[in-house]
Amino acid sequence: MDKKTGVYICTGCGIGESLDIEGLSKVATKEGKVPVCKTHPFFCGPEGVALIKSDIENEGVNTLLIAGCSSRVNYDVFDFGPSLLMERVNLREQITWCHPANDEDTQMMAEDSLRMSLAKAKHIELPEAFKGENMVKSILVVGGGLSGITAALEAAKAGYKTVVVEKSPVLGGWMNSLFKQAPLKAPYDSPEEVDITERVKELEAHSDVTIYTGAEIKEIAGAPGMFDVTISQNGNTIMERIGSVILATGAVPYDATKLGHLGYGEYANVITASQMEQLASKGTITRPSDGKEVQSIAFIQCAGSRDAKHLSYCSAECCVESLKQATYVKDQNPEAAVYVFNKDVRTPGQYERLYKKVQQDGGIFVRGEISSISEDDDKNLIIQSTDVLTGSVIATEGVDMVVLATGMVPTTAFGENLLVKADDTEECKDNDLQTEAILKSNLLNLAYRQGPEMPTLKYGFADSHFICFPYETRRTGIYAAGSVRAPMDAASSIEDATGAAMKAIQCNELSAIGNAVHPRVGDMSFPDFAMQRCTQCKRCTVECPFGAINEDDKFNPLPNPTRCRRCGICMGACPERIISFKNYSVPMIGNMIKAIDVPEEDEEKPRIVIFACENDAYPALDMAGINHLGYNAWVRVIPVRCLGSMNLVWIADTLSKGIDGILLLGCKHGDDYQCHFVKGSELAETRLGKVAETLNRLDLESDRVRMEQISIMDYDQIPAILDGFAERLEELGPNPYKGF
Repeated sequence: MDKKTGVYICTGCGIGESLDIEGLSKVATKEGKVPVCKTHPFFCGPEGVALIKSDIENEGVNTLLIAGCSSRVNYDVFDFGPSLLMERVNLREQITWCHPANDEDTQMMAEDSLRMSLAKAKHIELPEAFKGENMVKSILVVGGGLSGITAALEAAKAGYKTVVVEKSPVLGGWMNSLFKQAPLKAPYDSPEEVDITERVKELEAHSDVTIYTGAEIKEIAGAPGMFDVTISQNGNTIMERIGSVILATGAVPYDATKLGHLGYGEYANVITASQMEQLASKGTITRPSDGKEVQSIAFIQCAGSRDAKHLSYCSAECCVESLKQATYVKDQNPEAAVYVFNKDVRTPGQYERLYKKVQQDGGIFVRGEISSISEDDDKNLIIQSTDVLTGSVIATEGVDMVVLATGMVPTTAFGENLLVKADDTEECKDNDLQTEAILKSNLLNLAYRQGPEMPTLKYGFADSHFICFPYETRRTGIYAAGSVRAPMDAASSIEDATGAAMKAIQCNELSAIGNAVHPRVGDMSFPDFAMQRCTQCKRCTVECPFGAINEDDKFNPLPNPTRCRRCGICMGACPERIISFKNYSVPMIGNMIKAIDVPEEDEEKPRIVIFACENDAYPALDMAGINHLGYNAWVRVIPVRCLGSMNLVWIADTLSKGIDGILLLGCKHGDDYQCHFVKGSELAETRLGKVAETLNRLDLESDRVRMEQISIMDYDQIPAILDGFAERLEELGPNPYKGF
């Protein structure tokens, strides 16, 4: 592409009053030698946009640098089509709004920002969308319970062919075992008839839905838009071409045999909530030991949940289910005594109305820890509880039956119907950066180098970035919905499944046109591999969090472009620098670093390069500017797709340039992996540890390179972070490579 560059410097929003616009224009025309450079007080207005469009149409400008506000705003206004290259120079949020007007350092900061963008624009190429062969837009739903049925129906109603695979002989899942369901509609104060049969009929009648019951997934190979799914049913093998996948295999009750301290397995009249549904469905609720009609009953909440010895988390639906079952007993006998022992009662949303109904009907709620459960000679159960508020011991008279509200365990935490223990995992051992444990759940059987199942979160729930991207797992194009993703009740499962269906549809549509799915939605670039220099070190295949790179039989990387999130982690991992994107590469960022004007040592103007993650750190810098928070003007910001894309050569380029310090600003990482690319920030921190050793050997203080984790809401901490780093650099003195 022969480039003709136009630089458009906006003078609005106080930029013209804070900066020497003529000086900026000289940087563009004299140093950058751009043929077109114009200024305007309102480039995002109709007149400014028309001026740019006129240059595109009449002057042949095809590479645009708009110097004004952040790239995070007005992106729709400055959308001039995919055939043009576009760069934004952030003069407003990160310069004029947080630094003194008409100040030498502020002007130098603005000019360097323009220089860096000019250097980047010179090396950017138009990305070409990846188009796979025989791509389809159908959706596979694994699991035929409430979540699976809902997801399949919503997708089919939207016009997408949908395939449902359910291992049981019938659809309906957990809902089939219920006597009644918690209320889903007004007035929300009484249980409702179970409507799963109607939902199943609607699904079976839909012309765009194919259902395989008594079936299992034998293998899922390929990538979004072109998954090849092998299904086993009644000894037959069926092949389906699929665009995206929804995992909705649900959860099962926690194993009550592990709750011996609550009397289960010891006393016949201590039962689980599941067994209570079976009793209620028979017409009259009687106790197992002797068939006596129940006149008094106690519900024990958090039986196995919110317990460090069992399930540490809240299982979400237990309180509502117990309230629902309390109404069964009261409907049978309004004079029956109903006790609910709880740590606290959690009834989100409209379920508060059901809670009030049970209270009004005489339900007795005891907030306390169960001390003991014993049995008298008549098989009645005596419950002792320590009251949380008073510390006193409360004991019931003998009740006919105790119902344990057992917790919820996701099917992804199971292997051969047994809860997987912490040490019953398989880990990839060929690199110390790959420590994901793949649980033996045997649900998807992915033909991925990274393992046959999805990575799971702390408690075995299907992988999901639940802070920023619900449903979106680390396996691109595979979405988790319902109680396999997080503990949830029926109403939440319906909503969750609908959301997952929408994401699966989005995946299909974006993959079909060669665009990234998330979080860089619409990005058409994908990594190119210069294979002639590949050493088969496997760092790219190991470090990719998304399974986007397999290996061929010679251990060469085998990229799957539609799985790719365009984070560039593979680019940062590669020691030979053979991986690049047309609009993002190691040399491109290197040239941005080299474009910075570094003053001589005697000018006493140190320089700091910030590699800022575009997902949280860069927005946090913008937020600091929006709030007019001032900070050190020595900094020069280079946005990166993810800190995981940081190649160590950038550290060398920066320090050899004479720049005094490097600050890596990235997303926070941990159990909730707020990092938008899951492992990127963590990988950058690991690599940085190796950099520190090298710097010390070269007599360069390791303190010159620092990493900080930050979220967008931490913008108020920006000044202290940057100023504190600048103070440390002053203590260290100038970079000894300055001037070389």
